[in-house]
Amino acid sequence: MSVEPAATRLRHQVPLAGWLVLVWMLLWGSWSWANLLSGLLVALAVLVLLPLPHVVGGVRVRPAALLAFLGHFVADLFVSGAEVAWQTVRPQGVRRTAIVQVQLRVDSDLLLTMVAEAISLVPGSLVLDLDREHRVMTLHLLPIRDRDDVERKRANVLVVEERLVRAFGSAEDVAALERDREEVAAA
Repeated sequence: MSVEPAATRLRHQVPLAGWLVLVWMLLWGSWSWANLLSGLLVALAVLVLLPLPHVVGGVRVRPAALLAFLGHFVADLFVSGAEVAWQTVRPQGVRRTAIVQVQLRVDSDLLLTMVAEAISLVPGSLVLDLDREHRVMTLHLLPIRDRDDVERKRANVLVVEERLVRAFGSAEDVAALERDREEVAAA
């Protein structure tokens, strides 16, 4: 087992400590020196007693791709929210739902988590399981009209994955996505 250098460990722990202090201050609801100092003590205790591994990987933010993802995500929120709301108040109710599996292409823990969160936040879709080893996501979808609708929603998961990879993925993640796209086009 290798020991992480102190400078590297500190670089990863300072933002987390700052976040913990901010949450502590928000929980107390007021700013004071006592809250700040007690927040620092609590943050240090948490970091020492409950150490977390830092997220590794070549994640970088690409602003244009991030804005494209956010724009589509907000549009999906409104469209899906309206669709689910209509399904719940209409006299017939929700007629059909589906449980589907989607084979994801990314291999990064962080990106897999981001895809799962982005999909779950959109009304009408819920991640039931994420098989990390095989990169298979199981989803519950509603409403479903027909088999073509199921395939459209399954393809939409891959579109969300692609947008997130383009916004946050490493150069290797983006290259793997391009290779996969070329293989699909060739087949």
